Amino acid sequence: MDLFLRGVAIGFVIAAGLGPIGLLCIRRSLESGFGLGFATGLGAATADAAYAAVAAFGAGALGAALVDARRPLAVAGGIVLIALGVNAWLHAADPVAAADDRLSRRDVFTAWLTTVGLTLTNPMTILSFAAAFVALVPPDQDPGAAAQIVAGVGLGSATWWLILSGGTSIVRRAVTPRAMRVVRYASAVLFIGFGIVALGSALVG
Repeated sequence: MDLFLRGVAIGFVIAAGLGPIGLLCIRRSLESGFGLGFATGLGAATADAAYAAVAAFGAGALGAALVDARRPLAVAGGIVLIALGVNAWLHAADPVAAADDRLSRRDVFTAWLTTVGLTLTNPMTILSFAAAFVALVPPDQDPGAAAQIVAGVGLGSATWWLILSGGTSIVRRAVTPRAMRVVRYASAVLFIGFGIVALGSALVG
């Protein structure tokens, strides 16, 4: 149980860090309501659990390969973030959509899948898990203990995204169309900024 709670703490703290995934969750929650926002968060939680599994089950060679691959991953993630920012800017003046009742399964799956990809290509996620597991998780865990850690990370991460998407979707009701356009333009600039930072980290890291 102690390892499970450590996993919950690791997942929650890493997910709660300010970054492009949190911005994307907030943006989608404001745009389309809780369903799309939480699907976005669950995509991040899925990727977090995947990295936790690599660390917890002792896949040292794979973990080292991921750390070594952080530069190309940062390039890929940076390009996607810049593309998201440009797309958000171009559609900032579009009408505000209705909430969850208009969402299709494809919308939800796409939101989940894109966030899995973005989180997996975020070099800070890789380095955060590497540091957290070295500091907080004993090495050479048996499979049962490792599974507890991974489950805890997934739950901790999902809990944060539930709080963020739920709280944002409540605020959505008070956001006017004019304010929503401001949010869209601001988020577009931030996405492009996060993308440039990611590309910069690949060049100098």
